[in-house]
Amino acid sequence: MHLAQPRASTRIWLALAVLCTAGATPAHTLTAQARPELKLELPPDSQLTRRGPLVRATSMLAGERIRELLNAGFPARFHFRVELWSESRFFDSFEQAGEFDIFANYLPAEKMYQVVQVQNDRALPLGKFAAITDAEGAIGRAVAAPVRAKHSATRQYYQAVLTVEALSAKDIDEVARWLQGDVTGRANPASFLSRGIRSIATRLLGGEKTEYEATSPRFLTPP
Repeated sequence: MHLAQPRASTRIWLALAVLCTAGATPAHTLTAQARPELKLELPPDSQLTRRGPLVRATSMLAGERIRELLNAGFPARFHFRVELWSESRFFDSFEQAGEFDIFANYLPAEKMYQVVQVQNDRALPLGKFAAITDAEGAIGRAVAAPVRAKHSATRQYYQAVLTVEALSAKDIDEVARWLQGDVTGRANPASFLSRGIRSIATRLLGGEKTEYEATSPRFLTPP
Protein backbone atom coordinates (compact mmCIF):
# COMPACT_ATOMS: atom_id res chain seq x y z
CA MET A 1 0.00 0.00 0.00
CA HIS A 2 1.18 3.49 -0.75
CA LEU A 3 -0.83 5.33 1.91
CA ALA A 4 -0.43 4.78 5.63
CA GLN A 5 -3.16 3.01 7.56
CA PRO A 6 -5.00 5.13 10.17
CA ARG A 7 -3.52 4.79 13.64
CA ALA A 8 -5.25 2.40 16.04
CA SER A 9 -6.62 5.27 18.13
CA THR A 10 -8.06 6.88 15.00
CA ARG A 11 -9.76 3.64 14.10
CA ILE A 12 -11.33 3.40 17.54
CA TRP A 13 -12.85 6.87 17.17
CA LEU A 14 -14.06 5.95 13.69
CA ALA A 15 -15.68 2.82 15.05
CA LEU A 16 -17.31 4.77 17.88
CA ALA A 17 -18.67 7.21 15.33
CA VAL A 18 -20.07 4.29 13.36
CA LEU A 19 -21.76 2.90 16.44
CA CYS A 20 -23.25 6.27 17.32
CA THR A 21 -24.56 6.98 13.85
CA ALA A 22 -26.13 3.53 13.77
CA GLY A 23 -28.52 4.73 16.46
CA ALA A 24 -31.14 2.19 17.39
CA THR A 25 -30.51 0.00 14.38
CA PRO A 26 -30.39 -3.64 15.52
CA ALA A 27 -26.92 -5.16 15.51
CA HIS A 28 -27.96 -7.83 13.05
CA THR A 29 -29.55 -5.55 10.43
CA LEU A 30 -29.24 -7.29 7.07
CA THR A 31 -30.11 -6.66 3.51
CA ALA A 32 -33.60 -7.80 2.56
CA GLN A 33 -32.29 -10.62 0.37
CA ALA A 34 -29.48 -12.03 2.49
CA ARG A 35 -28.99 -13.59 5.89
CA PRO A 36 -25.71 -15.04 7.17
CA GLU A 37 -25.73 -18.82 7.17
CA LEU A 38 -23.26 -21.58 7.96
CA LYS A 39 -23.61 -24.78 5.93
CA LEU A 40 -22.06 -28.25 6.08
CA GLU A 41 -22.01 -30.69 3.16
CA LEU A 42 -20.88 -34.28 3.58
CA PRO A 43 -18.57 -35.83 0.98
CA PRO A 44 -19.80 -38.87 -0.98
CA ASP A 45 -20.03 -42.07 1.07
CA SER A 46 -16.91 -43.46 -0.58
CA GLN A 47 -14.94 -40.36 0.53
CA LEU A 48 -16.19 -40.07 4.13
CA THR A 49 -12.92 -41.29 5.66
CA ARG A 50 -10.71 -39.57 3.08
CA ARG A 51 -11.76 -35.92 3.33
CA GLY A 52 -13.72 -33.67 5.60
CA PRO A 53 -17.07 -32.00 4.98
CA LEU A 54 -17.37 -28.87 2.89
CA VAL A 55 -17.92 -25.75 5.01
CA ARG A 56 -19.60 -22.72 3.50
CA ALA A 57 -20.36 -19.38 5.21
CA THR A 58 -22.71 -17.36 3.03
CA SER A 59 -23.75 -13.68 3.23
CA MET A 60 -21.29 -12.96 6.04
CA LEU A 61 -20.93 -9.30 5.01
CA ALA A 62 -24.65 -8.67 4.55
CA GLY A 63 -25.02 -6.69 7.77
CA GLU A 64 -24.72 -2.92 7.59
CA ARG A 65 -22.68 -2.74 10.83
CA ILE A 66 -19.98 -5.16 9.73
CA ARG A 67 -19.61 -3.31 6.41
CA GLU A 68 -19.25 0.04 8.16
CA LEU A 69 -16.59 -1.28 10.53
CA LEU A 70 -14.67 -2.89 7.68
CA ASN A 71 -14.67 0.41 5.82
CA ALA A 72 -13.54 2.16 9.02
CA GLY A 73 -10.38 0.04 9.08
CA PHE A 74 -11.28 -2.86 11.37
CA PRO A 75 -10.34 -6.26 9.86
CA ALA A 76 -12.89 -9.04 10.38
CA ARG A 77 -11.96 -12.50 11.54
CA PHE A 78 -14.04 -15.58 10.70
CA HIS A 79 -12.93 -18.50 12.85
CA PHE A 80 -14.20 -21.94 11.82
CA ARG A 81 -14.13 -25.00 14.09
CA VAL A 82 -15.51 -28.32 12.85
CA GLU A 83 -15.84 -31.18 15.33
CA LEU A 84 -16.39 -34.88 14.65
CA TRP A 85 -18.75 -36.65 17.08
CA SER A 86 -19.88 -40.25 17.37
CA GLU A 87 -23.20 -41.40 18.77
CA SER A 88 -23.40 -43.53 21.89
CA ARG A 89 -26.18 -44.93 24.01
CA PHE A 90 -26.10 -42.23 26.68
CA PHE A 91 -23.75 -39.39 25.69
CA ASP A 92 -22.27 -38.63 22.28
CA SER A 93 -18.48 -38.74 22.19
CA PHE A 94 -16.17 -36.03 20.86
CA GLU A 95 -13.60 -37.53 18.48
CA GLN A 96 -11.51 -34.73 16.94
CA ALA A 97 -11.66 -31.22 15.52
CA GLY A 98 -10.18 -29.06 12.79
CA GLU A 99 -9.93 -25.26 12.65
CA PHE A 100 -9.10 -22.51 10.19
CA ASP A 101 -9.55 -18.74 9.84
CA ILE A 102 -10.55 -16.30 7.13
CA PHE A 103 -9.62 -12.63 7.45
CA ALA A 104 -11.14 -9.73 5.51
CA ASN A 105 -9.86 -6.15 5.50
CA TYR A 106 -10.30 -2.99 3.46
CA LEU A 107 -7.32 -1.41 1.69
CA PRO A 108 -8.19 2.31 1.36
CA ALA A 109 -5.20 3.16 -0.83
CA GLU A 110 -6.31 0.59 -3.40
CA LYS A 111 -10.03 0.83 -2.68
CA MET A 112 -10.07 -2.95 -2.51
CA TYR A 113 -11.19 -5.61 -0.05
CA GLN A 114 -8.62 -8.32 0.71
CA VAL A 115 -9.51 -11.83 1.87
CA VAL A 116 -6.96 -14.30 3.30
CA GLN A 117 -7.43 -17.85 4.61
CA VAL A 118 -5.11 -19.10 7.36
CA GLN A 119 -4.77 -22.78 8.26
CA ASN A 120 -1.98 -24.53 10.15
CA ASP A 121 -0.09 -21.22 10.34
CA ARG A 122 -0.07 -20.95 6.54
CA ALA A 123 -1.72 -18.13 4.64
CA LEU A 124 -3.64 -18.57 1.40
CA PRO A 125 -4.60 -15.27 -0.31
CA LEU A 126 -8.11 -15.56 -1.73
CA GLY A 127 -7.89 -12.31 -3.67
CA LYS A 128 -8.56 -8.58 -3.70
CA PHE A 129 -11.97 -7.29 -4.73
CA ALA A 130 -13.38 -3.89 -5.65
CA ALA A 131 -16.91 -4.90 -4.65
CA ILE A 132 -17.69 -6.01 -1.11
CA THR A 133 -20.12 -8.58 -2.50
CA ASP A 134 -17.22 -10.24 -4.31
CA ALA A 135 -15.21 -10.30 -1.07
CA GLU A 136 -18.25 -11.86 0.58
CA GLY A 137 -18.25 -14.50 -2.15
CA ALA A 138 -14.60 -15.33 -1.39
CA ILE A 139 -15.43 -15.71 2.30
CA GLY A 140 -18.31 -17.98 1.33
CA ARG A 141 -16.33 -20.32 -0.93
CA ALA A 142 -16.58 -23.97 0.04
CA VAL A 143 -13.64 -25.18 2.14
CA ALA A 144 -12.91 -28.82 3.00
CA ALA A 145 -12.69 -28.93 6.80
CA PRO A 146 -9.37 -30.29 8.12
CA VAL A 147 -11.03 -33.21 9.93
CA ARG A 148 -12.08 -36.62 8.63
CA ALA A 149 -14.42 -39.35 9.83
CA LYS A 150 -13.03 -42.59 11.22
CA HIS A 151 -13.85 -46.13 10.23
CA SER A 152 -16.47 -47.02 12.80
CA ALA A 153 -19.53 -49.18 13.30
CA THR A 154 -21.29 -46.31 15.09
CA ARG A 155 -23.01 -43.34 13.51
CA GLN A 156 -20.99 -40.13 13.32
CA TYR A 157 -21.71 -36.48 12.56
CA TYR A 158 -20.01 -33.10 12.30
CA GLN A 159 -20.73 -30.01 14.38
CA ALA A 160 -19.45 -26.68 13.02
CA VAL A 161 -19.18 -23.34 14.81
CA LEU A 162 -18.26 -20.07 13.10
CA THR A 163 -17.21 -17.15 15.29
CA VAL A 164 -17.24 -13.68 13.69
CA GLU A 165 -15.37 -10.87 15.43
CA ALA A 166 -13.31 -7.77 14.81
CA LEU A 167 -9.65 -7.61 15.71
CA SER A 168 -8.57 -5.59 18.71
CA ALA A 169 -6.92 -2.22 18.31
CA LYS A 170 -3.73 -3.88 19.58
CA ASP A 171 -3.70 -6.38 16.70
CA ILE A 172 -4.90 -4.16 13.84
CA ASP A 173 -1.50 -2.63 13.00
CA GLU A 174 0.20 -6.03 13.23
CA VAL A 175 -2.32 -7.58 10.85
CA ALA A 176 -2.01 -4.63 8.47
CA ARG A 177 1.80 -4.90 8.39
CA TRP A 178 1.64 -8.65 7.79
CA LEU A 179 -0.95 -8.33 5.02
CA GLN A 180 1.32 -5.76 3.36
CA GLY A 181 4.27 -8.15 3.49
CA ASP A 182 6.14 -6.59 6.44
CA VAL A 183 7.15 -9.76 8.28
CA THR A 184 10.59 -8.60 9.45
CA GLY A 185 11.74 -10.45 12.50
CA ARG A 186 9.01 -13.10 12.32
CA ALA A 187 10.03 -16.72 11.81
CA ASN A 188 6.37 -17.62 11.36
CA PRO A 189 4.41 -14.49 10.36
CA ALA A 190 1.02 -16.23 10.26
CA SER A 191 1.21 -17.69 13.76
CA PHE A 192 -0.27 -14.67 15.52
CA LEU A 193 -3.33 -14.89 13.24
CA SER A 194 -4.11 -18.42 14.38
CA ARG A 195 -3.93 -17.84 18.10
CA GLY A 196 -7.04 -17.11 20.15
CA ILE A 197 -7.65 -13.38 19.73
CA ARG A 198 -10.26 -12.80 22.42
CA SER A 199 -9.22 -9.59 24.25
CA ILE A 200 -11.04 -7.17 21.98
CA ALA A 201 -11.57 -3.44 22.55
CA THR A 202 -14.26 -3.14 19.88
CA ARG A 203 -16.04 -6.09 18.24
CA LEU A 204 -18.32 -6.53 15.29
CA LEU A 205 -22.09 -6.32 15.39
CA GLY A 206 -22.36 -4.42 18.66
CA GLY A 207 -21.53 -7.39 20.91
CA GLU A 208 -18.59 -9.45 22.06
CA LYS A 209 -18.91 -11.88 19.16
CA THR A 210 -21.41 -13.50 16.84
CA GLU A 211 -21.60 -17.26 16.39
CA TYR A 212 -23.24 -19.49 13.79
CA GLU A 213 -23.69 -23.24 14.09
CA ALA A 214 -24.43 -26.11 11.71
CA THR A 215 -24.79 -29.85 12.19
CA SER A 216 -24.43 -32.47 9.48
CA PRO A 217 -26.72 -35.47 9.02
CA ARG A 218 -25.68 -38.62 10.88
CA PHE A 219 -23.78 -41.12 8.76
CA LEU A 220 -22.09 -44.51 8.79
CA THR A 221 -18.71 -45.05 7.17
CA PRO A 222 -18.52 -47.85 4.59
CA PRO A 223 -17.03 -51.14 5.85
